[in-house]
Amino acid sequence: MTRRADAAAVPTAIAVGYDGSPDAAAALRWAAALATRTGAELRVVHAVGLLEHAGMAGGPARDAALAVAAEAGADEARVTWRRVDGEPASVLVREAEDGADLLVVGSRGFWAHPGVLGSTSLELAERAPVPVVIVPRREQP
Repeated sequence: MTRRADAAAVPTAIAVGYDGSPDAAAALRWAAALATRTGAELRVVHAVGLLEHAGMAGGPARDAALAVAAEAGADEARVTWRRVDGEPASVLVREAEDGADLLVVGSRGFWAHPGVLGSTSLELAERAPVPVVIVPRREQP
């Protein structure tokens, strides 16, 4: 995907933030579906910072994320899991600097108040050097 505003641009590398929250799972499903349609590489990125959610850093988070990507039809050979130390928005901005040409996040993570955008999605909207997609969670009945 080019670094300019081009509606016809197709992403070659998509980085999606994943913290295990329902919104992150929705974002991962959306990103996996796009990666499948476009043949893009899918980078599932889990940032580990000071507010790390208990139990999310290890294998269970990776396994859960890869299962969500597989259920959405992602090509396993084009999906990578990245566990990166740092604050989520900064970690995802670095992914863009390392070649991801689209960033995808859920509208809010574990720590956000219901009904409002979370700090990571807001910060990415302001700072990201590439397009950002903020995927809302569809409430379950």
